[in-house]
Amino acid sequence: MRNSILVRGARENNLKNVDVEIPRDALCVFTGLSGSGKSSLAFDTIYAEGRRRYVDSLSAYARQFLGQMDKPDVDVIEGLSPAISIDQKTTSRNPRSTVGTVTEIYDYLRLLWARAGTPHCPRCGREIRRQTVDQIVDKVLALPEGTRFQVLAPVVRGKKGEHVKLLADARKSGFSRVRVDGILYDLSEEITLEKNKKHTIELVVDRLVLRGDLMRRLTDSVETALEHGGGLVVIQQPDTGEETLFSRNYACDECGISMPELSPRMFSFNNPMGACPECSGLGFLLKVDPAIIIPDPSLSIYDGGIQASGWGNIRSDSIARMYFDALSQKYHFDLHAPISSLSKEAMDVILYGTHGEKLTLHYDRGSSRGTLEQAFEGIIPNIERRVRETQSEAMRKELEETMSASPCPHCHGSRLSDISRAVTVGGLSITEFCDMPVDRELAFVNDLRLEGAQAVIAEQILREIRARLGFLQSVGLRYLTLSRAAATLSGGEAQRIRLATQIGSSLMGVLYILDEPSIGLHQRDNDKLLDTLRRLRDLGNTLIVVEHDEDTIRAADYIVDVGPGAGVHGGQIMAQGTLQDIMNAPDSITGQYLSGKRRIAVPAQRRAGNGNFLRVFGCRENNLRNVDVSIPLGTLTCVTGVSGSGKSSLVNEIISKKLSSVLNRARVRPGRHDRFEGIENLDKAIVIDQSPIGRTPRSNPATYTGLFADIRDLFAATADAKARGYGPGRFSFNVKGGRCEACSGDGLVKIEMHFLPDVYVPCDVCHGARYNRETLEVRYRGKSIADVLEMTADEALGFFENLPRIRDKVATLVEVGLGYVKLGQSSTTLSGGEAQRVKLATELARRATGRTMYILDEPTTGLHMYDVQKLLDVLQKLVDAGNTVLVIEHNLDVIKCADHIIDLGPEGGDGGGTIVATGTPEDIAACPASFTGQYLKKML
Repeated sequence: MRNSILVRGARENNLKNVDVEIPRDALCVFTGLSGSGKSSLAFDTIYAEGRRRYVDSLSAYARQFLGQMDKPDVDVIEGLSPAISIDQKTTSRNPRSTVGTVTEIYDYLRLLWARAGTPHCPRCGREIRRQTVDQIVDKVLALPEGTRFQVLAPVVRGKKGEHVKLLADARKSGFSRVRVDGILYDLSEEITLEKNKKHTIELVVDRLVLRGDLMRRLTDSVETALEHGGGLVVIQQPDTGEETLFSRNYACDECGISMPELSPRMFSFNNPMGACPECSGLGFLLKVDPAIIIPDPSLSIYDGGIQASGWGNIRSDSIARMYFDALSQKYHFDLHAPISSLSKEAMDVILYGTHGEKLTLHYDRGSSRGTLEQAFEGIIPNIERRVRETQSEAMRKELEETMSASPCPHCHGSRLSDISRAVTVGGLSITEFCDMPVDRELAFVNDLRLEGAQAVIAEQILREIRARLGFLQSVGLRYLTLSRAAATLSGGEAQRIRLATQIGSSLMGVLYILDEPSIGLHQRDNDKLLDTLRRLRDLGNTLIVVEHDEDTIRAADYIVDVGPGAGVHGGQIMAQGTLQDIMNAPDSITGQYLSGKRRIAVPAQRRAGNGNFLRVFGCRENNLRNVDVSIPLGTLTCVTGVSGSGKSSLVNEIISKKLSSVLNRARVRPGRHDRFEGIENLDKAIVIDQSPIGRTPRSNPATYTGLFADIRDLFAATADAKARGYGPGRFSFNVKGGRCEACSGDGLVKIEMHFLPDVYVPCDVCHGARYNRETLEVRYRGKSIADVLEMTADEALGFFENLPRIRDKVATLVEVGLGYVKLGQSSTTLSGGEAQRVKLATELARRATGRTMYILDEPTTGLHMYDVQKLLDVLQKLVDAGNTVLVIEHNLDVIKCADHIIDLGPEGGDGGGTIVATGTPEDIAACPASFTGQYLKKML
């Protein structure tokens, strides 16, 4: 077996017929500029071929159920193992997915609680035990010798009625005595009971004195009592008056609540047996949110303080005005006063209605005027009713914008039913366990002591849970809780969860291909990740990691540097070998940064800002601990801290949502906080995240940036187009007219191949151009519209240099480092980092007012050190124009160039949520409590 993976003649995407030899059982890093072809080599060539060969080894029947992969454009690949790809794109968006279900730890927990759990009554909290006949008999035989006792069968417990038939049936069954409400009667006498009183009736099955030979008779009597008493038997001692109730059922005999047999599905929130009946196991309900209806309580009702469909307009003749006038007269409030100054009673009536109490409404509609007596429904009940009743999808969508997900009032967000939550292991319910962070869960499992049979049953389950929680801790995710929704995880967190699962499988001889696993990781946690990667390697696996992180590159056994540039300028191997080989390679840009020949310089001076501040008080969202934050406007401010310290809660949940709701009129609910100051110093907030710029192949950088509209206008203005009567619509490939109808403007035709992968062939009518022949005949400077879409941004910059409107938009794409991207490149082929930079370019092209706040979440994701330099130049340019840039970041090159830093921590999860230090990078580096400062000190 060869000890390397040999790739010859790789030409996928922009690769230029490259040859690579990668050692097996090693940690290999593929690096290079963004867009240089690293992913094309790692994922589209090596992984695609590894998976294709594995799938080909299966039967044709099995192959049709697996996602097929095309054969990559490569001459030879030798020495390939079965390949597993761990990328960032596959986080579940299903609201039912949690960290526990994704890692499968929750399946083991369900088994543990079902097999070793102690049930309690959900109402009174008493432990529920059930006993077999033998256990009951043993307890009775343990009484002192000579004890007199009666065996009673409780047939009625606290029910009203005369119970005539029941007493008659007892006589027929051969019973001679009965105890009614504590008094003994002979069944031969007439027993009359009050119809409207609650009674307890117990049949006397046997009266015994404890002697040595009693077991046989006692067992028969207990069995008879259990049969007639619905699984219950009472042992009563007449001499002492002492009574003991035994139960064969899982039931609380005090509250009358019975429990089913414990089973794993009882603890699943995806199963009707375990799910909370109110929210069906989702943990939240969509409810009309007062904070969305009243986004700014400093406004009055008259000034439009209420932003709900149908209630925002209070013109003199509107129905809303009629109601508000009547309410203000009856409940004595002023429509011109700020909403925040209204009494609680007034707000309750406005939001929740008059509960049937009538108002006097005065109406005045032209010729008709008068009064009307009517109750007021309330804004919230009104919206909820209209959502239920409307047939219009558009109206439902508009009304649902006033709703937000709030924890289910029945299960308080825990997703499970009362009965499932009342079962404990080690004193904790399954939901209480899942709400703890991983490190505390691990400590709990390690300290758990179970008795007898439970210990034997749980031993194997606990071993599995312990191992899996340990893997999560080892990849730096000790702050996560198992109850956290999978959709709220970052790409890096989701990838590390899947990495933890792979360590658990302990496979060897596998080729693992990872896409930037260090995303979202603080330098401190990077070491843990690298230890994990080395552990996978030491098991006997080969790891190919596409990465820009310097620590990971330095830790690699073998490095492949792809370059020299991006897109059409890339696709070549610049250097391969050890770290020293890369640093010695004269043409390797990566090597130049690693050796220190090139570096990102620290700015000569830090900006103090323009004197104004954005201040947030009392931030309490997720793990934030009532912190106050101050952001100097007119600066580049970085929010830093270890993973899980509360950065996203502060920036994305509170600051971004509040600014969007106030400045951009977005209907979102900001995270929990007390108040904001200084918003009046900003005119708009622009949030740039890594979500795709479009989810269909028809979306591309030209359409997203608005460039395509200008290009279509340009083609429509040519003499040729005017002569033919073509407008701008003729040059769109999304509408009928100018597009090729054979492929509907896609340029490709999909051929379904049954159990082979679907084949996409260029359309044989337009040959991939997307347009019909007549449209392509219209040319500008010798180029058709299809030729223009095939240009890279760099080429287009030269082509449109005399057209400022188009040139400026293309220049912003080049400025953010996307000069290699084709204008018409499908958005589905752009990475998260590229999508974020397309958005940044779009915003750069707009005229800045100097009062804008730009909010970015880890903009360096997927960026090489060279591209980080370009990004920083763009961000500094935005700040120089008077704007404020707020960035969540772990990249030390960006952090050291910031004017102001807010460092959160000190730890993640429960151990975070406080402000460790604020100030310039030098201030943070001087703070011994700051983990960020410790790493920053080396950079300054």
